[in-house]
Amino acid sequence: MCRHLAYAGPALPLGELLVTPPHGLYRQSWAPRRQRYGTVNADGFGVGWYAEGDPVPARYRRAGPVWADGSFADLARVVRSTALLGAVRDATLSGADAEAAAAPFAADRWLFSHNGAVPGWPGSLAALVPSLPPREVLALEAGTDSAFVWALALHRLRAGAAPSRALAETVRAVAEAAPSARLNLLLTDGGTITATAWGDTLWYLSRSGGGTVVASEPYDDDPRWREVPDRTLLAASRSEVRLAPIEEYAPVIPEESRT
Repeated sequence: MCRHLAYAGPALPLGELLVTPPHGLYRQSWAPRRQRYGTVNADGFGVGWYAEGDPVPARYRRAGPVWADGSFADLARVVRSTALLGAVRDATLSGADAEAAAAPFAADRWLFSHNGAVPGWPGSLAALVPSLPPREVLALEAGTDSAFVWALALHRLRAGAAPSRALAETVRAVAEAAPSARLNLLLTDGGTITATAWGDTLWYLSRSGGGTVVASEPYDDDPRWREVPDRTLLAASRSEVRLAPIEEYAPVIPEESRT
């Protein structure tokens, strides 16, 4: 459920990555090629990006499908950035959160997206609520599984955890509480990209003109796209991509707890 993409590299128009490619995120909103769960991502969309000299990202989000927004294509054509995170949403559960539930979520210098679902939400993650300060629980941007997963990751980041550890530990904690959860997480601070492959597809591309793209699925048929194995953490800069098993950053869940 959902499709997302992050980029870090030389400045480009947002549309060059999201709209123009033949199978870009814009088209993936109604015709994804590799989506395993769901078929149409019409429950909201968003993009966040960084302006030169400003570490705090801007966001543009809407509750409806991206193809129904007449302003987005123009915005994406003229706005340039060296880093972005975009997402189109297929809601796990229908609700009244509107654009507040659309990724990317943001705090401080971070942008975040969750591709997946947590079965049994919210009851399945009730045991994790005490791991957050009450103020952070009350400040959730939306009453969704993705917003809660973001709160768990952000709490670790603000406590000083490196992005790779923050995402890996969040995935492990959520997967232990909800073993069938799908937890492809995507995080950027404008210079680096961190992502997890846990239950759905994840790919990356080192662009010939410089820069790195990490996405739920390839936006074109360039043979240089590489798939990330399941249960793997990806850490990328503008010029380098590193992969490692998530278990290197967080304890392994005993097999019996996954059944």
